[in-house]
Amino acid sequence: MNECCKKKHRDNDEKRALLNRLKRIEGQIRGLEKMVEEDAYCTNVLTQVSAVQAALNSFSKTLLSNHIHTCVIQDIQDGKLEVVDDLMDTLQKLMK
Repeated sequence: MNECCKKKHRDNDEKRALLNRLKRIEGQIRGLEKMVEEDAYCTNVLTQVSAVQAALNSFSKTLLSNHIHTCVIQDIQDGKLEVVDDLMDTLQKLMK
């Protein structure tokens, strides 16, 4: 199955938590836009950029943990050991 076609069922709590995080990050991005529009001082903008990056990193860590605890474990239990290579590829992309 192609990566683009895979789906992952998330329970309502997980989905809600992930979406809430993304909405907060979206708000931070809008705040950055406003800072640039209002000619905020460079270091202040950079500080906010750092906060957005930290929020995205936290989101990625949460999503990766959920992925390992659900998808990866299930695939290994089902004998689909290629999931380990897929996980390693994903980790390589995240570490760029």
